[in-house]
Amino acid sequence: MDAPREALDNDEREFLLDVARKTIIGHTENGVKPGFASDNPRLCLECGAFVTLREKGGALRGCIGHIEPTKPLLQTVIDMAVACSCRDPRFKPVNPDELSNLDIEISVLTPLEEIHEPDGVCVGLHGLMIKNGCASGLLLPQVATDFKWDRHRFLDETCRKAGLRAGAWKEADTRLFVFSAQIFGGRLM
Repeated sequence: MDAPREALDNDEREFLLDVARKTIIGHTENGVKPGFASDNPRLCLECGAFVTLREKGGALRGCIGHIEPTKPLLQTVIDMAVACSCRDPRFKPVNPDELSNLDIEISVLTPLEEIHEPDGVCVGLHGLMIKNGCASGLLLPQVATDFKWDRHRFLDETCRKAGLRAGAWKEADTRLFVFSAQIFGGRLM
């Protein structure tokens, strides 16, 4: 089964935010991952998603996700909520004292679509994945807009994220993939 074909409605978005908040708070404060269930068929569709934490000033505090739709959306959000708060290798695990100073964001992803021309990347609409051999890098759609990058800078930065040199996206053996995301969030507490 695929990701939801239509955008999540407000109730579905609020439910997922509530789940992610309670998961992060519960796991950070006492190491427990609360259990959640839903009979909403759209939340049971396999779907890629990322959960992002930012400090109130906007600085990134954690961001982890799955691009591939391997689990139901609800379970992906739960798993990524825990992972972004304590398993992002760029940061120390979130501690309970930080919780009130964090914002949360969820990005629900569409499936990857391979493109063959870099002109197919639309900054502000697309996230980007670049693959070359064993190297791959991904940036969410909001990264390019947050940093006010143009298309070429977005492609270069995604190459760097993959451990490739800037401009590697021009090479014949480099593959480009785009995706879109429904992005929503708010205060963690």
